[in-house]
Amino acid sequence: MLNPNSPIPLYHQLADIILEGIRSGKYPPGSKIPSESALASTYKIGRPTVRQATEILIKKRLLIRKRGAGTFVEKEPQEVDLFSLAGTITSFHKRGISITTRILKKTRLITVQDDPENPFSERKAYFLSRISLVEKEPVLIEDLYLDPMLFMGIEEIDLTDRSLSQVVDEQYYMRPIGGKQNFRIGYLSGQKALNLDVSQSTPILIVKRFLDFSQKKNAIYSELYCRTDQFIFSQKIGVTVNS
Repeated sequence: MLNPNSPIPLYHQLADIILEGIRSGKYPPGSKIPSESALASTYKIGRPTVRQATEILIKKRLLIRKRGAGTFVEKEPQEVDLFSLAGTITSFHKRGISITTRILKKTRLITVQDDPENPFSERKAYFLSRISLVEKEPVLIEDLYLDPMLFMGIEEIDLTDRSLSQVVDEQYYMRPIGGKQNFRIGYLSGQKALNLDVSQSTPILIVKRFLDFSQKKNAIYSELYCRTDQFIFSQKIGVTVNS
């Protein structure tokens, strides 16, 4: 029960009680917790105090409020090994997650602007940008740069809902043999923020990936902008996965 004589505010005490219920399994992921009026009656407090308690857990992404339905325990984010050599779409499919992709900018040959991190800086490369969605919710954006000699003709291939690693394997008879990735937290603005449906203050996982092939090092370079509120993006250490 709540202790009105404690220096800890009542709403914080109630939040701790609900949190313990989540951790103990009393309120499993996806389940509905008691209503505000029920909690107010049980703990002999006002509904505004109850709402303060649930707001704490909503901000921590442990609860979610659904209009007209009540407040529910958030489901645990699914884990996706996004960073294997198998590629992004394949990684989702291996977890049984249905993902769709939409082309934002069609594949075309460009001269890449000056960028110290981009291996194609101030050189020509095939470029395309696409967005991946799970249940119509945007999850990540990929900006891809491909070697123009190794991937000649790729602008003629529709990469909507197709794994790039599979296309490279089947059409060009190549598989990545290694590479590296850089990780950072950043923020988006403009069209990218609109496409991912995030605000300019929402932290985004940014991954810069360099893929090596036996024919050429850094033959594919990509920049990934990942929302982390729906999925945990992981990386297996010491494991090479080929599609």
